[in-house]
Amino acid sequence: MNRFTMLLLAIVVTGASAFTIREAAGSGYKVGDTATDFTLRNVDDKMVSLRDFKSAKGFIVIFTCNHCPFSQAYEDRIIALDKKYEAKGYPVIAINPNNPAKQKDDSFELMKVRAREKGFTFPYLFDDGQKIYPQYGATKTPHVYVLQKEGKALVVKYIGAIDDNYEDESAVKQKYVENAVDALLGKKDIPVKETKAIGCSIKA
Repeated sequence: MNRFTMLLLAIVVTGASAFTIREAAGSGYKVGDTATDFTLRNVDDKMVSLRDFKSAKGFIVIFTCNHCPFSQAYEDRIIALDKKYEAKGYPVIAINPNNPAKQKDDSFELMKVRAREKGFTFPYLFDDGQKIYPQYGATKTPHVYVLQKEGKALVVKYIGAIDDNYEDESAVKQKYVENAVDALLGKKDIPVKETKAIGCSIKA
């Protein structure tokens, strides 16, 4: 291999690596992006799309699951979010992104059991085939995306954690999702638009 061939090979490898890094860094939605709608099966066996919620002003989309201790720690707070904001136009839409072949506790049948046991007041959808969570860029359970309707578009307004303390609700100092939705309802700037989601890795 002569010097010219080695130089050309180095350029190609470097370029390919840079593309891969850029592609990975750019995956999923960012704040300000327009989210696409989806149609997923709910635990009541009905198909659900965001366009079904005609009167909604937006959505609190939460990727969560059955087995993850972080998700379990937040279940009561997720129910409280839906009870507080569904009537104000921002219902919770929960989506289980996990592959049940990798985590059997997150099967569709066990989702039905969990939703019944906890008394979920919101749709609990199954990302069958795992096509939706990569579009959003979710990596954890729970991982939250607050969306707002702007005309026919669904604009991403907040991405990240529910609050700043998954272990102890009484010690929470920052309610990120509540602050974001309250700001949208009050037509004010969202104080914190992005935080790091803390939870279990999604099982692909």
